[in-house]
Amino acid sequence: MLLWPATAGAETLTGKPYVTDGDTVKISGERIRLEGIDAPETNQRCKDASGKGYDCGLVSTAALRTKIGDNSITCEGATRDRYGRFLGTCYLNELDLNSWLVRNGYALAYTRYSRRYASAEREARENGRGLWAGKFIAPWNWRRGERLTTTSQPSSR
Repeated sequence: MLLWPATAGAETLTGKPYVTDGDTVKISGERIRLEGIDAPETNQRCKDASGKGYDCGLVSTAALRTKIGDNSITCEGATRDRYGRFLGTCYLNELDLNSWLVRNGYALAYTRYSRRYASAEREARENGRGLWAGKFIAPWNWRRGERLTTTSQPSSR
C-alpha cells in the first residue's frame, strides 16, 4: 500500500483491493468507504423488472469485484467516517468507480452527504439500469428496518 499526502489533509491509497461490499474496499487492511454513494447491504433483497426477488447487495458487490478484476486502484480522500473508515473516491486507472457504480444502478448517490453523484443517479434511473429496473429500498432506509413488500415502489427520497 502506498500512503502519502496529496494535498494538505488529503491522502491517497493505492493497491490491489479486497472488495468488502458494493461501497467498501480494503487496501492492505485499510477500510475505504466509497464517498458520496450508498450500495445495498450484503443481505439486502430487491426485485427485478419482472418482480422476482434477487440479492441486490451481492450483485452490487460482484459488479465492483468484476470491474476491478485483479487490478490496483487508487483512492483519494481527506476524512474518515464515524467508524474510522477512510472516505474516498476510488479510481481504476482514470475511471471514477464511485460514479460507475451509481451510473450503472449498483449504488445510489448518498445525497445526504454529497450531491456529487446526483446526475449519475439520474442517468441510471432514466435508463432503468440496475436497481432502477425494478423495486428496492434505499440502503439508508433498509438499515433503519424498512423492507420491500409486494406493494413497495422504488425508494423515494
